Amino acid sequence: MMNMNLTQLVLVRPEAFPHPEATARAAGAEAVLAGARVTDSVAGAIADCGFVAATTARDRDQNFRLLDVREAAARVVAESRRAPVAVLFGTERTGLRNEDLEASHVLLRIPASRDYASLNLAMAVQLVSYEIFRARGEPGAAGVIRQDDSAVPLATPLQMQQLYAHLEQVLQDVNFKDRTRAGTHLMTRIRRFLQRAELDQNEANILRGILTAIQRRRRTAGLGSAPQRES
Repeated sequence: MMNMNLTQLVLVRPEAFPHPEATARAAGAEAVLAGARVTDSVAGAIADCGFVAATTARDRDQNFRLLDVREAAARVVAESRRAPVAVLFGTERTGLRNEDLEASHVLLRIPASRDYASLNLAMAVQLVSYEIFRARGEPGAAGVIRQDDSAVPLATPLQMQQLYAHLEQVLQDVNFKDRTRAGTHLMTRIRRFLQRAELDQNEANILRGILTAIQRRRRTAGLGSAPQRES
C-alpha cells in the first residue's frame, strides 16, 4: 500500500493486531499499520464510503456488475473525488462471503490464467494498489473516467440499508409478495439492481420520500401498516 501511496487500511476481525510479526514485515511502512482502523464487521468498515468495489476470483451471480481491475481502478479514482471509496478483500482461504457483497456496486477481477487463477492476498492487494496508482498518475489515459467534483456523493451503505429496510416494510404493507417459485429472493434481487444503479444521496432520499408518501396515504385511507389479505 505504501509503495502505491495508499495509507487508509481497515481490518475486519483480525486474528491478532497489532502483532510484532506484522510490524517486522512492514519493513519501513509501519505508518500504515499504526494508522489502521480495526472493526468487527464489513458494514462498519465501509460505513462512511460511497463507491464500494469487492474483489473476487470466482464466478458470481450475473446480477453483479463485473469489472476488470484496470476499469475498476479508474472508477475508484474518479469516485474518490466526491466521497470515500472502499476496495474489499476477503480472507486468503475463502475470499468474501456473499453477504459481504451486499453494499458493493461492482465486483473487481484480476485477469489470470483459467488453469490457475488464484492469487494470494498480498499479491492481489499489490496489483489493485498498482492499478489505482496508475489511474491516479495518468488522468488522460484511455479508460479513466472523469468525475465532476461537484457531483452529489453516492448514498452510503448505511443510507442504502435504511432504504432497503423502508422498502421492505412498504412491500409488506401493500402485501407485495415474491411470485417466484422459491419465494425468498425478492429483496436480494431488488438490492442488486439498486446497487447497480449506484444511487446518489439525493436519489436515495427521493425514493424514501416516495415510500413515506405511500405510507401516509395508506394511513389516511385507514389501511394502517398491517399487510392486507389477498381475496
